[in-house]
Amino acid sequence: MSGTPKLAGGSPPPQVAYDADIIILTISRVYETIAAVRSACRQTGLGAHGLGVHVTVLDQGSPEAEFQILAAALQSETGVSLYRGLTNLGVAGGRNFLAQQGNGKIIVGLDNDAVFADDHMVAQTTRRFADHPRLGAIGFQIRSGDGACLDLSSWGYPQSLKPQRHGWFLTTTFVGAGHAIRRTAWQQAGGYDAKLFFTWEEYDFCRRAIKSGWQVGYDGSLVVWHKAASAERVGWQEARLGLFVRNRLVIARKWREPLFLLIAGYLLKGLLAGRFIATLEGIMAGLQWQLVSTQAMPPSMLAYLQQHEVDHRGAWWQRVQFELFRKRPAASG
Repeated sequence: MSGTPKLAGGSPPPQVAYDADIIILTISRVYETIAAVRSACRQTGLGAHGLGVHVTVLDQGSPEAEFQILAAALQSETGVSLYRGLTNLGVAGGRNFLAQQGNGKIIVGLDNDAVFADDHMVAQTTRRFADHPRLGAIGFQIRSGDGACLDLSSWGYPQSLKPQRHGWFLTTTFVGAGHAIRRTAWQQAGGYDAKLFFTWEEYDFCRRAIKSGWQVGYDGSLVVWHKAASAERVGWQEARLGLFVRNRLVIARKWREPLFLLIAGYLLKGLLAGRFIATLEGIMAGLQWQLVSTQAMPPSMLAYLQQHEVDHRGAWWQRVQFELFRKRPAASG
């Protein structure tokens, strides 16, 4: 099989416009993926004027036995396309591929270890977009696997906004475990940067969308249950630390941000976590990354980031205290 994923089950997404694509990436985690797909297939309340939801799944290299279990389970589901690729495109490249297959007016991303909290979530999401014409993307509230508490490892927003976790606010990014993007915003911003592979790809996309005049929102009434809630989203003891640091520096360089404080903060955090060498390797990779171009942020973008991110993060000493010296927080309801 070539590196390009091939259709391995079901039919391709419809070639006419419809309400929503739900896209799911997977490598192994077969039974969690089956649960995620079935949760997506149960979505209702759409398609009043035509087609509703189509679910598209990309397997990026599961062992043959596990893939066959997945394929067999999805045969009974309607409105599902299963693609298979032997090359891992990463989160960014994999989502790009899935988004390009469909024609839904919105693109809903769901991790393969997550499920929707109820069967009307995608319908509610489409209404949120309809009510806010400049809204380009929405982050969902991500709770633990049993829905009992907030998944703190998936809280990708300023800590000062956590009391609003059940509500609504404008922000500058979303967490990929559960989110939605307006297709027109997706197309205008150019999708994800596939070279980032994994980590920060959502933040990178949102910056380009914000520059184009789109808003990014968080909606706590839209909920997914995330089974991986017990693990840190990006642990400072994990191999993916290098990608995490590298990609953030690449994004900073794209927008001509000052690098000194960012680098110093990562070095200190890596030292305190006992991962100094991995952190240093990530920094070097980020500085050596060959950029096609860079650009300064226009005033409108700077103002948006200031209002919906910087102002919520507090003074520099508060950020240092939280980012460098925090203990793992207790679960939150």
